[in-house]
Amino acid sequence: MIISKLPNVGTTIFTRMSQLAVETGALNLSQGFPDFDGPLALREAVGRHIAAGHNQYAPMTGLPALREQVAAKIARSYGRTVSADNEITITPGATQAIFCAVQALIRAGDEVIVFGPCYDSYEPSVELAGGRCVHVPLALPDFAIDWQRLNDALSVNTRLIILNSPHNPSGALISKAELDQLAELIRGRDIYLISDEVYEHLVFDGTKHVSVLAHEELYQRAFVVSSFGKSYHVTGWKTGYVVAPPALSAELRKVHQYVSFCAVTPLQCALADYMAEHPEHVENLPGFYQAKRDLFCDLLAGSRFSFTRAAGTFFQLVDYSAIRPDLDDLAMAEWLTRAHGVAAIPVSVFYQQPPKELRLVRFCFAKREETLRQAAEKLCAI
Repeated sequence: MIISKLPNVGTTIFTRMSQLAVETGALNLSQGFPDFDGPLALREAVGRHIAAGHNQYAPMTGLPALREQVAAKIARSYGRTVSADNEITITPGATQAIFCAVQALIRAGDEVIVFGPCYDSYEPSVELAGGRCVHVPLALPDFAIDWQRLNDALSVNTRLIILNSPHNPSGALISKAELDQLAELIRGRDIYLISDEVYEHLVFDGTKHVSVLAHEELYQRAFVVSSFGKSYHVTGWKTGYVVAPPALSAELRKVHQYVSFCAVTPLQCALADYMAEHPEHVENLPGFYQAKRDLFCDLLAGSRFSFTRAAGTFFQLVDYSAIRPDLDDLAMAEWLTRAHGVAAIPVSVFYQQPPKELRLVRFCFAKREETLRQAAEKLCAI
């Protein structure tokens, strides 16, 4: 009999809801992926590189050309100069990057602070490393850090804090003042950070993303993780990167080389080409996705759902209390899918202990206008 190392882990809610959407023919606004393709020039570049024979292992740390483009983007976006050789590592996706960073840091008995609700890969990564997650709930309704709870959660065993901004599932953003407060709180302690910033370019209403990369003190103890899949509409490419000071990068690479060794070569080649030729792509992302958010929210304005427009990411939370307060959010997500043809994600799955009165579901608006209009029509008819 196998004794599971992850006894509490089953098939993720994202897979389950996407499967249910397929089975019922529902519009899939659950799992976070676009229903449109990435830029044509980027996709054509992959074919060129495959035809040109760029099909063998890339360097373990990533293609130099791609690491240089990431360094250039960081300099433009956050004013930080990082070494393409010693501080940037290309990985097969952001989830793998987070896993490797956790494995590099966490030993048996270490504690890792995560903010609830949080992405579902964090805790299994910590458990496999022998650590334990300490869940600190974000303050509702704004999903802000509760500083007293965070302070109370710190102990001599705290080794790591995982941040996520823009935040999945809420879209909430961390401010510069909050990063300063965090720096003050952990100053002098042997505590590291993983900053999950995969939605770094999806920030709306004229607000700028506040990155740990731009915070001199915190960056010295941080792994900053991002995703080409999110930024270039190619989530299936599973290609991301980690930026960390040289000593931390060296430890991460020790793990990365035995998990996957390297990311997919022709995809890296294509991304390097496209980033060099189209640096404006990421600059245009806020407007591109804000237009989708605003369309979806404007269409839902006449519905019985209530909501505050997401400040970032490509997710919109809605409160269904006025519709089916008798249903918990998992039952509500299934009811929406089966009875009304729109799949959503229940927010409770992002919590260790969800608030009892939580009545929120998450919709992904990274969809074509036609999809958003059809979904909104169905939701407004409820």
